[in-house]
Amino acid sequence: MEHSEENQPDCGVSFVPDPMSNQVELEQEKRQEMRKWVLSGILASEETYLNHLEALLIPMKPLKAAATTSQPMLTIQQIETIFFKVPELHQIHKDFYNALLPRVQDWSYQQCVGDLFQKLASELGVYRAFVDNYKVAVETADKCCQANSQFAQISENLKVKSTKECKEHNSSSSTALLYKPVDRVTRSTLVLHDLLKHTPSSHPDFPLLQDALRISQNFLSSINEEITPRRQSMTVKKGENRQLLRDRFMVELVEGSRKLRHVFLFTDLLLCTKLKKQADCKWYIPLADVTFQTIDDCESCPIPLVQEEEIDAMKIKISQIKNEIQREKRTTKGAKMIERLKKKLSEQESLLLLMSPNIAFRVANRNGASIILLFLPFRDSHWREIVREQQKKCFKSFSLTSLELQMLTNSCVKLQTVHSIPMTMNKEREGFSYWLVENLYCSLEVDSYGYFVNKAKTRVYRDSTVPSWNEEFEIELEGSQTLRLLCYEKCCPKTKQSKEEGEITDKIVAKGQIKLDPQTLQNKDWQRTVIAMNGIEVKLSMKFTSREFSLKRMPSRKQSGVFGVKIQVVTKRERSKVPLIVRQCVEEIERRGMDEVGIYRVSGVATDIQALKAAFDSNNRDVSVMMREMDVNAIAGTLKLYFRELPEPLFTDELYPNFAGGIALSDSVAKESCMLNLLLSLPEPNLVTFLFLLDHLKRVTENESVNKMSLHNLATVFGPTLLRPSEKDSKIPSSSQPISMNDCWSLEVMAQVQVLLYFLQLESIPAPDSKRQSLLFSTEV
Repeated sequence: MEHSEENQPDCGVSFVPDPMSNQVELEQEKRQEMRKWVLSGILASEETYLNHLEALLIPMKPLKAAATTSQPMLTIQQIETIFFKVPELHQIHKDFYNALLPRVQDWSYQQCVGDLFQKLASELGVYRAFVDNYKVAVETADKCCQANSQFAQISENLKVKSTKECKEHNSSSSTALLYKPVDRVTRSTLVLHDLLKHTPSSHPDFPLLQDALRISQNFLSSINEEITPRRQSMTVKKGENRQLLRDRFMVELVEGSRKLRHVFLFTDLLLCTKLKKQADCKWYIPLADVTFQTIDDCESCPIPLVQEEEIDAMKIKISQIKNEIQREKRTTKGAKMIERLKKKLSEQESLLLLMSPNIAFRVANRNGASIILLFLPFRDSHWREIVREQQKKCFKSFSLTSLELQMLTNSCVKLQTVHSIPMTMNKEREGFSYWLVENLYCSLEVDSYGYFVNKAKTRVYRDSTVPSWNEEFEIELEGSQTLRLLCYEKCCPKTKQSKEEGEITDKIVAKGQIKLDPQTLQNKDWQRTVIAMNGIEVKLSMKFTSREFSLKRMPSRKQSGVFGVKIQVVTKRERSKVPLIVRQCVEEIERRGMDEVGIYRVSGVATDIQALKAAFDSNNRDVSVMMREMDVNAIAGTLKLYFRELPEPLFTDELYPNFAGGIALSDSVAKESCMLNLLLSLPEPNLVTFLFLLDHLKRVTENESVNKMSLHNLATVFGPTLLRPSEKDSKIPSSSQPISMNDCWSLEVMAQVQVLLYFLQLESIPAPDSKRQSLLFSTEV
């Protein structure tokens, strides 16, 4: 396993530019560039908000006109109550939008917009009146809908103009639209945070935006204090935003019963939701109130564990149902039976999912109420460390209003990083075998904060009890502390009769593990290790390569090749929009790798990958034949290697800081606008290649139930490869600094994963042909 410039002045005096001064200027230019994207996003957000307000105003005039007739639909008083202050809000934001648009279109680094935001903040008194009337407005609208079916029909089908196509409209209810200004109060504060963060302190806008933010925060605080008079403090310190740190599916013990939950760990609180399409909050605890139970508490409240025999019985039943499904697939009239069996399989897997976890994460709130969460195959130690680290920041206890809780819970759906419930447990394979033959292979797994993931698999060594694989793999470590080795016997049916028994599961004959000691692995030499397990000895050699070195991009010395050559050079030479290597690898993977478990996550044999690399670099015409004969994981590894060895990442050094800043924006509409603008600003070969790859990765996840590769898994694999800061901007420690395994999963890497995950989750992205129609000059998303 492996892994001068010369100054020759004409005069006697020479001038050497100050590198620090140039660095400061470059940083300021990047921040100003990001200001432009943030403002473009705010314009798009404002346009959407104006469309929502206009949709409310459309029925207002005919309703008022009808109110003076002999058969009024609503009274004047009811109309004024329901639509209270909506016209004024519309006018305020229309004036703001019309003033901001030309300034952004005529953009320059010295352009000022702070006065517009300060004026907008000074008119928050209108929002005060709207919020005070909001509850009465909604109640009046509901009563009028019950009393008048015609108004109910109008109220439930208000047409909202889309920002993408002026001819398209979306339907929305009056109740949903009346909530938009309430939501806008919080969003306006978050937007100001985003804009201020990317405004240099020396810019004339800085004090104006600070003042606008102060007004907005005071206004928001006063509303929350009135709604909840006993609220002790603001949620987070002034100037900070709540951020999602982790989320996991867990099992909660509720009065002895097991309930599947989705738990979110934020910078200041722990939030538990029920598993529904719309997030439904079960409970929350501010981190300031979280305590961990002692050993005595654990002994007084033991976890009711399910017997191992019962777990095994569930696994056997699942295996039998899978075999029945395979048999029914061979019959022409088995469709209905297959549906019933699949339903039965889902029930059994759900039961196994609930009963298997036994690693406790015990917390209590300030009242001493105990909550026991059981991790699936995860360890709780890392969560404990994060909670304790956040508690050092001295956040005070607080209470969330029902409005704040509703908004936060709704945001969890978009923020979540773990989407797919792991319906099949890792241990499910253990203990099932039907034939004993000498066909051996090894699977290498490493833990990612406690959850073991298969990273590599050797070829099957047949007809020998002393296999010698001599294969090399490059395995990526993500907070990994343990390498686990599983030795399998490949189970092959010997007769036609046995084939009809259905799906065959390979048998584990031995397993062992070793600790990945950072100090030992930092040695540059190969470390030879012997793993003894169940009477079998496996010899392997390891060498640790720092993340900085493994992701270092080196230009190719051979410009006629494709690896390490700029993508623009390759596409121009090939007269194509997407490099041939990308197309060929993707086509081969889609031909026979879409059902491969762990495709792109499991490493291919290093020698195979290097052979393919050499073939592509030498323009070998037989490369297609080579690919058909190679393991599909080696082809996936070759594609990843190509992107990793580009002299500049696909998302470019110049735009990377803006992508990292855009993904952190708080307003969802502004974020979408900013991220799409940045994407469409990529050079054309980069953009077209990325969109080609993006479509492929989405097709991979369509087979997630088989290949186990979710959008988040793929974003984790490709994020740090496609996005990477330039060496001077990188926050990753150099090789001369002490290396921790946890450095491999830094906040920087998390941002790279989140950027790619964002684009993977978007339903549609504008076609490349329209990429130059930037939101800077058009507010259409």
